Amino acid sequence: MVSHALHGRTSELAALDRLVRQAKHGHSSVQVLRGETGIGKTALLEHVAEQASDCQLMRLAGVESEMELAFAALHQLCAPVLGALDALPEPQGDALRVAFGLRAGPPPDRFVVALAALSLLSTMAERRTVVCLIDDAQWLDRSSAQALAFVARRLQVERVAMVFAISEPSSATEFAGLPELVVRGIADEDARRLLASEIRGVLDEGVRDRIVAETRGNPLALLELPRGRTPAGLAGGFALPDPGRRQPPRRAGAGAHGYSIDLLLMSDRIEQRFLQRIAALPREAQQLLLVAAAEPVGDVPLIWRAFAQLGFGAEAAETAQAAGFVEFGARARFRHPLVRSAVYRGATRPDRHAAHRALAEATDPATDPDRRAWHRAHAASGPDEAVASELEHSASRAQRRGGAAASAAFLERAAALTPDPSRRGSRALAAAQAKLEAGAPDAAHALLTTAALLPLDDLQLARVQRLRAQIAFAERRGSDAAPLLMDAARRLVPLDAPLARETCLEALAATIFSGRAEDATGVLEVVRDAPAGSPPGASDLLLDSMAIRVTDGYPASVPASRAALEAFQRDGGTDPQSNRWLWLACRVAADLWDDATWHELAVRGVRLAREAGALDVLPIAANYLAGAYIHAGEFDGARTLLEESSAIVELTGTAPLIIGSEMLAAWQGDEHGARELVAARRQLADASGQGVAMSMAEGASAILYNGLGRYEEAMAAAERSCAQGELSLFAHGLVELVEAATRCDRPDLADAALDRLSERTRASGSDWAVGLEARSRALRTPGPDAEALYAESVRRLTAACAAPHLARAQLIYGEWLRREHRRLDARVQLRAAHDTFTRIGADGFAERARRELLATGETTRKRSAASRDVLTPQEEQIARLASEGHTNPEIGARLFISPRTVEYHLRKVFPKLEISSRKELRAALGVTARRADAPG
Repeated sequence: MVSHALHGRTSELAALDRLVRQAKHGHSSVQVLRGETGIGKTALLEHVAEQASDCQLMRLAGVESEMELAFAALHQLCAPVLGALDALPEPQGDALRVAFGLRAGPPPDRFVVALAALSLLSTMAERRTVVCLIDDAQWLDRSSAQALAFVARRLQVERVAMVFAISEPSSATEFAGLPELVVRGIADEDARRLLASEIRGVLDEGVRDRIVAETRGNPLALLELPRGRTPAGLAGGFALPDPGRRQPPRRAGAGAHGYSIDLLLMSDRIEQRFLQRIAALPREAQQLLLVAAAEPVGDVPLIWRAFAQLGFGAEAAETAQAAGFVEFGARARFRHPLVRSAVYRGATRPDRHAAHRALAEATDPATDPDRRAWHRAHAASGPDEAVASELEHSASRAQRRGGAAASAAFLERAAALTPDPSRRGSRALAAAQAKLEAGAPDAAHALLTTAALLPLDDLQLARVQRLRAQIAFAERRGSDAAPLLMDAARRLVPLDAPLARETCLEALAATIFSGRAEDATGVLEVVRDAPAGSPPGASDLLLDSMAIRVTDGYPASVPASRAALEAFQRDGGTDPQSNRWLWLACRVAADLWDDATWHELAVRGVRLAREAGALDVLPIAANYLAGAYIHAGEFDGARTLLEESSAIVELTGTAPLIIGSEMLAAWQGDEHGARELVAARRQLADASGQGVAMSMAEGASAILYNGLGRYEEAMAAAERSCAQGELSLFAHGLVELVEAATRCDRPDLADAALDRLSERTRASGSDWAVGLEARSRALRTPGPDAEALYAESVRRLTAACAAPHLARAQLIYGEWLRREHRRLDARVQLRAAHDTFTRIGADGFAERARRELLATGETTRKRSAASRDVLTPQEEQIARLASEGHTNPEIGARLFISPRTVEYHLRKVFPKLEISSRKELRAALGVTARRADAPG
């Protein structure tokens, strides 16, 4: 079949041969083959396998019936090399062992499993070039698809080649952005030669041309459609559209009979041709093919046991293999996925049930209870409580092995098989919750609709309402979620007080994103009527403080907020319930201008998320730690965390709760980058009603333009930032508005902003808050009285870990001194500001300080090209982490690349920086001393 299908594939073969050569020479290569069913993708993979005969060949084929089984495809790929797991870092090796059912343990996170797969391939490639061939990638289970796409995007200098084949149309998005090769139909002349190779005798020329045109050069269609047909039979109009069926559009240049055949119709007809040939086999051979088609991983011993359960003998294998449909080696392998689907779909329902029943009985309940339950479920001819109950129990085991997605699949099937309506509603509700946790809100919504139509008790009805609100928040992060969650919280109060409080906190979190306090109407009643336990936990205190915040305002909430933050500090990460809300505690600390607590809790949040592999939490935790770094002037660390967050979001396909990239770009004075990021954020925020996102975007613009000295634009942006409401990043916008309005001679606007700012900063009382107020008030104070305020601002911000804010205070103080004709004093402040801005990379403010220094008569140069201008972004990240003492494996784990790739980049960094060892990196990069408790 390979030789046939390679007619007319010169360019495709050249590209794939080049891919294998590159891998053998140490340059990783990835290629995604896309094309319709039967177009020849599998044949191209076979060609790659032949060219890679001297390599470590790793293969898998996606199985449609296995799409709900987490990590099943990855297990199929890695099965031949599982002996190398011991060479991986322990957390990664353990994650793969649990994912593959080799040992018990808590559910492995998809991120850790993906990183382990990357390390495994990298380790294997140290000994021998690795070539991975993944056929029918559109049918991979989602966990495996995400892991393999993650690996493909991070291979760089390993001796690894990966080729994915995807049949179109496909809804799989995991491989978007990888290098693609669209496999199209072969040319007409090649198609004629291929068709002639399959037809014995003389074929009517008109019929031949019609077949060539309608199959559009699809090799499998050309090979399979004529089989079993004589030229006379073909002359009757073979493969024409069915009567009454809408004809497909005419293909340009196809001739009088050049209708483009419908893909689904073609696939159905190809399957029918397979079925006709399969029907000619003995009954035993047909049943063996069905058992092999129903067994997802092609476990040959299991297939033989199941076949024996049906009372047949192994001699049927010879007949099935001789017919060319399947081969039984280490695994059962069909010649083409359409054979598998033809066998399975063509079987009668009783035969399919019998095959699954035999597989269930042949599966050891002690070693693989989940797969046994899965086959029992497919063997059930109708509702069956015993099977549904077994599936429900398997759901918890499946979650330990494959996470929420695996649990959701079992619960969904359990609900479908449950005869009792009340119990079916309960299971459908549980399945909907699991689907949401697995990142599938659409599926959750469908199950929730089913559950809502069944008999539910009051608590379950309240949980339906809560889940419906959670889905709304997950899908949009918009302004509609908070009121829905508050309604659910009120309904839960008499039914489940702890859950009511949890839902109320979710509502308040959603309110933070909407920026509208009115969305949390009734929060105090919920808090009052569903009191916390004794003693209250950190999350209980956080709820109480947030309730006061949205009802009575910021100043009234400060004591309760401090008490909540102290509880989080005392907890130390021991309470899982509190850990879930660390990100919101970071937000409260930021609102209080408590930089030390913000940093402490953010570091803990990132550490705990990494240790647990909690990819739903890690992006938001990384963003809040990045925010702490930005305000501390540690821009490089912030950028690394933001890129880490984006990489995880890309891997998981989840929506980030907040991204600080535009704020970082604004502080760095990157006008082009900041404007692009702000525009994108505005569009998203406007569509979803996210007040906090709009406030952040406009606040970033205000910082950017204040730094560039374009105060009219800064004032307009700051006004828009403050207009989003007091739950947004309101206070930071007020700081920018005071300065911009003062420079634009708008005293009314500046004074009003200062009054609102002072209400908050005085309630906070932190050095950071008081320092910002003193700086802002000095701008509004005429004459010599301003100096004492400037001095207090510098003193207070020096005590806080807020380098860019301190440098801005020194800049503004220096500007005031110069206008007071005190040039020597001005130079002291301006030089300190300029040095800080230059060191941290705040280029816009650095240039503003340089201009002021020139005005005092002091000469200074523009910032020279630093390492960030010499090194690529990835080289700079690697160099910075290496300068902090991290090993290559540790750096690889942080940046989602292999240790070999880290070594490759360091070999390029050293000559660029004119150094010869890692110990020289710190000095070469000008890295400032990091805080001892920084993560990593």
